Amino acid sequence: MTGTATRYLYLARHGEAAPDGSGLTEAGRRQATLLGRRLSDVPLTAVHHGPLLRAAQTARLVADELEGVTPCVSEIAGDYVPHIPERDELPAEAADFYLDFLAGATDEEREHGPALACAALRRFAGVVTDGDQDRHELVVTHNFLIAWLVRDALHAPKWRWLGLNHGNAALTVIRYAPGRAASVLLSNDMRHLPAGLRWTGFPPELHV
Repeated sequence: MTGTATRYLYLARHGEAAPDGSGLTEAGRRQATLLGRRLSDVPLTAVHHGPLLRAAQTARLVADELEGVTPCVSEIAGDYVPHIPERDELPAEAADFYLDFLAGATDEEREHGPALACAALRRFAGVVTDGDQDRHELVVTHNFLIAWLVRDALHAPKWRWLGLNHGNAALTVIRYAPGRAASVLLSNDMRHLPAGLRWTGFPPELHV
């Protein structure tokens, strides 16, 4: 179907989470609130979030800073492995590293993750096809899905979601405009966070 309006997809990783899975840390709650303030002037029509507690809490704190938007849970915004590559898909020098990283994926993850990832592309990516007004939507999710959607926007191979890292409460924005290729307008943007709240959830060796 031909697109009729532009979709702006805002992607944010959940705030810093407690190691025991009990939800956000105090820093994570602060990150989420600041992300909400960053987005307070954006005409968001929807806030989607994954079912895990850290994503749900982040979405609620973000929505507290917005007007007229109620967070909505979505399985396809959850934490899952979107694609597990075969060795011959990967660069030779990185194949062992990535395959070792993915070795712990369960049979269920290997079966259901790719299906959820395809559903996420159908739901969240692409131009607006059911109206003539530009649409702004936020997905509060996890690192893997953000990487998967950015990879798709750049027309990169499926394996390339690997190696794309996003900090807690960092903001990524993708624009899908009719008649144009997708454009990544922002990636891993942390300007709304003070220095002490940046780079959490990011591999320490990659902090800048």
